[in-house]
Parts: sequence; structure tokens; C-alpha cells
Amino acid sequence: MHIVLIEPEIPGNTGNIARLCAATGMRLHLVRPLGFSVEDKYLKRAGLDYWHLVDIVYHDGFAILWQKYQGSPFHFFSTKAPRIYTEAQFTPEDFLVFGKETAGIPEELLKAHWECCLRIPMMTESRSLNLANAVAVASYEALRQNRFEGLQRRGFDHLD
Repeated sequence: MHIVLIEPEIPGNTGNIARLCAATGMRLHLVRPLGFSVEDKYLKRAGLDYWHLVDIVYHDGFAILWQKYQGSPFHFFSTKAPRIYTEAQFTPEDFLVFGKETAGIPEELLKAHWECCLRIPMMTESRSLNLANAVAVASYEALRQNRFEGLQRRGFDHLD
């Protein structure tokens, strides 16, 4: 599975997501421009000593990523989406796409892929979840649906 962050802005969130990817074997795709330097101390601190376990791919725009992986299943997470994330069927080849912290996924991208947009339910008074938390919620649902495939093969904790 793949996690895609479109123009992430907060280094600590990206570091936490990188740590999640290290723990789950998910590939992390970072779409530029990034709101921080990859040398940022907060990014490195949030990722702790897991950076060598993270498979990171950088893209100079979402269109480039889309072209490269066209035909792959994509799920776009937004507070505006019509369907709840648990209604989706995830596969091990899926791309879970998240927008930047202050604006989310660009509106035109959501409109172009509306049938693939998902939301995480929350109280109406809440604006949104923290990006790293939203990625964790969605990632583990996708992994659960696939019986944590990949974690067992890589020697992770016993899941039976």
C-alpha cells in the first residue's frame, strides 16, 4: 500500500507518518512543494530512528504521480467526501491520498475523483483530525481489510 501526502506543511506530521510507514511497510509518497526542508530537526525527531526503514518517493506534482501510477486504485481523504472510509474496499495496491494540513486536497482534484473520495466521521463541530492521526486511522483500516497482509511476511508481530 501507498500513502500520498500532497504538499505537507508540518514536519512533525510527516515524520510521524514516516514512522507509521516504517512500522507497516507502506511506501510514502511526498508531493512537492513541501512546506519544510527534509533536513528539518522536527521531521527527523518525529521519525525517530526509523528513517532507514521508510521507502520514500518524491514527486514534483500530483499529476506526475498520477501519470506514473495511472490505473492503480486511489482513495482521496477529505472532510468534504460523501462516503465513510469503512465503506471502501481496500487492496494491497491502493494509494491513500491526503492533502496539506491547512487546505486539504485541492478542490479540483476532489471533483475529478469524487467517486473515490472518503471521509473519517467526526463531530460536526470539529473541523478536521490531525493529518498524522487521519493517516493512521485510514491505514490501519486498509491493512485490517487485507488481514494485515505484508506485516506477517515481513516478520512483524504475530497477528493470529
